[in-house]
Amino acid sequence: MTAIVPIESIVSKIVFIRGERVLLDRDLAKLYDVKAKALKQAVRRNIKRFPDDFMFELTKEESLSLRSQNVTLKRGQHSKYLPFAFTEQGVAMLSTVLNSERAIEVNIAIMRAFVQLRKMMISHTQLAHKLADLERHIKEHDEQIQAIFEAIRQLMLPPERPKKRIGFEVKEAATAYSKKGKKQ
Repeated sequence: MTAIVPIESIVSKIVFIRGERVLLDRDLAKLYDVKAKALKQAVRRNIKRFPDDFMFELTKEESLSLRSQNVTLKRGQHSKYLPFAFTEQGVAMLSTVLNSERAIEVNIAIMRAFVQLRKMMISHTQLAHKLADLERHIKEHDEQIQAIFEAIRQLMLPPERPKKRIGFEVKEAATAYSKKGKKQ
């Protein structure tokens, strides 16, 4: 089954604002193939369907921050009104407000994109845990390897020569005397 909109293009439009993964009204309007103004009007007419955890309006600072992330700004491309940001639940609620065949198909694609993004986040979290474990093991092994190298260095040092003693050393040599009293 071919999606009306590729999931990758939807995922690339999801942004992280106020600790939430959201889609902006202008991006949703393009996906739904409606004007952003019409989308906002539909939302405002049904505002009770969109509590703060479904949709919120960006502040001026947030909007400017998003604008500054875009490389080029074209005249008339950006609205003078602050954009709405829709969470996953808000996007699902949009399907009740925008009642068209395309809206239904796009919403299904968007829900799949959010699911795919969650799966990616889970795999990244698991990968981060594995990396942390690996770093800990490497650190332990580094300490052990350092100890091995130190032992090898100690073994490579020339042996210490025994200090010579000053004075005479009495060596008792057992000499055998013959019966005549002479050394043999």
